Formats: sequence, structure tokens, C-alpha cells
Amino acid sequence: MKKILLMGNPNVGKSAVFSRLTGVDVITSNYSGTTVAYTRGCMRLGGEKAEIIDVPGVYSLSAASKAEEVALDMLKEGDIVVNIIDATRLERNLKLTLQLMSRLSPMLIVLNMWDETKHRGIEIDVPKLEEILGVPVVPVCAVTGEGISDLVGRMEQSGVSAFECDVKDLWAEAGRIAGKSQKFFHRHHTFLETLADASITPLTGIPIALVVAAVSFKIVRFIGEGLIGYVFEPFFEKLWGPFIVKALAFLTPGGLLHEILIGKLIDGDIDFVQSMGLLTTGLFVPVAMVLPYVFSFYLVLGFLEDSGYLPRIGVLSDNLMHRVGLHGLAIIPMMLGLGCNVPAAMATRVLETRRERFIAATLMAIAIPCMAQIAMVMGLVGNYGAKALAQVFGTLFIVWIALGLLQNLLIKGDSPEIFVEIPPYRMPYVKVLFEKVFMRVKWFVKEAVPFVMLGVLLVNLLYALGVIEFLGKLAAPVITGIMGLPEKTVAALVVGFLRKDVAVGMLAPLGLSVKQLVIASVVLAMYFPCVATFAVLIKELGWKDMLLSSLIMIVSTLLVGGVLNLIL
Repeated sequence: MKKILLMGNPNVGKSAVFSRLTGVDVITSNYSGTTVAYTRGCMRLGGEKAEIIDVPGVYSLSAASKAEEVALDMLKEGDIVVNIIDATRLERNLKLTLQLMSRLSPMLIVLNMWDETKHRGIEIDVPKLEEILGVPVVPVCAVTGEGISDLVGRMEQSGVSAFECDVKDLWAEAGRIAGKSQKFFHRHHTFLETLADASITPLTGIPIALVVAAVSFKIVRFIGEGLIGYVFEPFFEKLWGPFIVKALAFLTPGGLLHEILIGKLIDGDIDFVQSMGLLTTGLFVPVAMVLPYVFSFYLVLGFLEDSGYLPRIGVLSDNLMHRVGLHGLAIIPMMLGLGCNVPAAMATRVLETRRERFIAATLMAIAIPCMAQIAMVMGLVGNYGAKALAQVFGTLFIVWIALGLLQNLLIKGDSPEIFVEIPPYRMPYVKVLFEKVFMRVKWFVKEAVPFVMLGVLLVNLLYALGVIEFLGKLAAPVITGIMGLPEKTVAALVVGFLRKDVAVGMLAPLGLSVKQLVIASVVLAMYFPCVATFAVLIKELGWKDMLLSSLIMIVSTLLVGGVLNLIL
């Protein structure tokens, strides 16, 4: 079976072309030995099955990053290279093209976003460009499908170029080729181009970012809570719960097997949050409480990604992120974490080095509360005014900054510069958007849900064996002595490992003072993440790094809780 590699700079529309060629039956996986993800699928070429691989986007083949190393390795295995170029940035994209041609691989070139050239006053002489480079050049618009059939038809005509250039000065060569094959015409800025300029300048970009974030979170919450309230909770309560009770009626309530599979019955009924059974809480948490937010966040994230906004927010936040040992694109896991920590933990993959992933995951798990927890804190602490809320969220922000600065100082390594293509704004292609969401949700169900269930099973066993109760009594002196909280808040901290928002809700009937509510809310946000996030972080970071991150969580929680107890 032939292997066809789709290669190009980031944000040139490779995913859209890939989707047009393969449909939805695709597989996303990590390249062996790395966290660099790539996607593969199949198509028919010349009556035979061919494998299409969407290679990670790179700017060159200099192997200066993990993505570039992966691209080089994949080049050795590919039969045909399809180099996808943003037709509106011909000169910038040609550097990679020249490097690919120098490797003497059979290839053809795709000029994507062909419709944009007309809007931008760009005219490219395709036959002239094809003559210069010596390989087929096909203009396409992947969003509408224009030129895709021509692309498939010309794939078998791909060949090795005889073009020779000075590899020591590829930029000059790219400029010379672009100068011979394209012309520019004067035109006025469109509204989207004016908005694009405004959204990357700090003075106007930061207010735009705040508006985008607020609207995004409202959409995510609306979709997520709608799916939970109208689809998943009714399914579990009216269908799955009664089915489990009848199917496992032969189990003795209170027995070990009953405790593991169903958990404790609350007033004779299944409480899907507190029962702690593998088939109750173990399924309810990832499927009914996390999956809706994962879906809605990936939907919004995909829209921001395909519209061209994400690179801009990355550039805007780059200076702040470098202070904590990260680069601008690390803002993505932080933004995701405000909705749900699970997709945020997965999103740390956008960072290339182990150091960056560790810092980002630790900061997110400690100082970024999820949307459900934020809502509960606002409902509970908000009754005491804006000052109390400011103390909770202000403390978490200070912790985020301080902990980031400290990790950047103590963990060896450099903060890489942000090299990201800033594409023009464009309307996302709906079919591609939903296919991308489907692939990401499919990955979550396949990879994350089993880990979540495993975590719930472990917690359930610890409950059944009395370990949790023992740890609660053991921690009580610390909770009361250092943090000034009553012993009865230990139960909330234990439940917080399962679900943070429920744990915050458990504080309501305890009659805590404003000071104690603020401390308890901060502590619940900072100590271990919920079991779903914890399970995913183990998979993403590995046991060694996750244990170190957990140690940082415990120490920082005790320190911050103690300091708040002294100063409030």
C-alpha cells in the first residue's frame, strides 16, 4: 500500500485537505517515542488503497524540534509527498518546498486557499510555477472542495524534481521563484483583515481576547450543561440505574462485590456521584459529567483554531508565559482548564518539551478551577460579596504566577521561542470542524475513559478497605491546625478527589465562616485534581512526573492554606 504524506507549514489547511481525501474513518496517534501526534486515513488511488498521513506541521526540515524530527523520519517511509502551501503566503512557504525537493522524493505541490488569492489581490501563474519547480502544482480550496478531484487525478503524476538551488540561501531562492510566478494588485483591507490586525496588538487585542474568552465559556457551559441536564443525567437515572439494579439484584448490598460494582446506596437508591461503584460513578463521571464539557470545549476550540484566532492569543500571551517557563501556545491548556481540566490535560501535548508539559500540567491542575467548580464557588462564596470571591480567585492567580516563576527557576531547561504562522481570519468549514471534534471525542472515549474508571475503581477499593477513612482521620489535625478548618471538612476534601464542584457544595451545610469558606474553596481547587484529570495526567506525564507534581500540589496547598489562615 502506498504511503502519501501531507506536509507543510502549520495553519496551511492540511487538516482540511486530509479530511477531503479520507473522510472520517481516521486514526490519531502519537509518533513512537514522542508526544507529537499525527493523523492517518485511507483513500482510493488508481483503483488501489493508499494510506494518507497528515504529518505534523513544520517550518523546515532542520530537526530543531520534535515535530521536525518526526517529519524527517516519516519522509523516509513515504512514497509520495504532497506539499501543501498557503497560496496567499507563497514565498514564506517555498522554503520548506525547496528542502523537500532537495531530498529527491516524488512530490507534487498543492496551492491551498486559492479563493483567498483573489480577495487579497494576488495572481499566481500556476503553469510558470510548475515549469520552474519541475513538479505538478495544483490549486485547490479545501473548504469548498474546489480542485480536490484534480489533486487526486494528478497524484500519480508526481515525480522527482530536477530543480537545483542554493541550499545555503533558501530564502533568497524562494523570493526569486515567488517574484517570477506571482503578481500583486492594490486592494483595500476587508473587515476581517482589520479585525486580524486589531486582535494581535496588545491595546486592542487584550480586550478582544477577554470578549472571546467570555463568549466561549458561555457557549461551552450552555452546551455542556444542556447535554448533562437533558441527555446524560436522564439516561443514567431513568434507564441505566434501574437496569443495573435489576441486572445485579443477586448481589448482597454491603458485600465487597456490590461495593465495587454498584457502591454504597444512598437512602436505598443509587447516587451516581457518591455511590463510588465502577458501573455507577465510574461510568457517570467520565461519560455524563466530563464528556459533555469535552465535546463542547473541543467544538469551541476547533472553531477558534480553524478561524485563525488561536495563534493570535498565543502571540498575545507569549511574554507572560515566558515568565513561567512556557511559550504563548501554553495558554490553550489554561483556557481549556477553565472549562474542564480533562481536555486541558490532553492539550498539554501542544508543548514540545517534557519540561514545558510538566510546568503547564502542574500549573493547570493546581491553580485553574474548572467551570463546574467556579460556578459552585460563585454560588456559595458569592453570597458574601465580591471581596470574598476576589480573595478566592485572586489567591489562585497569585499562586499560578508564583508557582510558575518558581518552577521556571528550579527546573532546568529553556523556554523555547514561539514560532507560529498567523493565518488570516476565515470561516471554518463545518464538515471539517465536526470531523475534528469527532476524532478528539473518540480519542477521549477510547483513551481517557478507561483510565478514569480505573481511578474510580482504585478509590472504591480504598473506601471499601477503610483506607480513605483512615487517611481522613490522619489528615484532620493538619486540616484544623494549619488551615483552621473544622474536622468535618475532611469529607469534602475526600469527595473532591472525585468531583471538585460536589465537594464545594458539601461545604454549604457545614456553617463555615467567610474566612473558612475562602480557605476551603482555595484548598479544594489546589490539592489533587479530580480523579478524571488525575488519570489522564498519569497517561500524559508518566508516574514519575505525576508523583512529583502531586508533591508540589500537597506542599503548595498546605503552605497557601496556612498563610490564608494567618492573614485573613
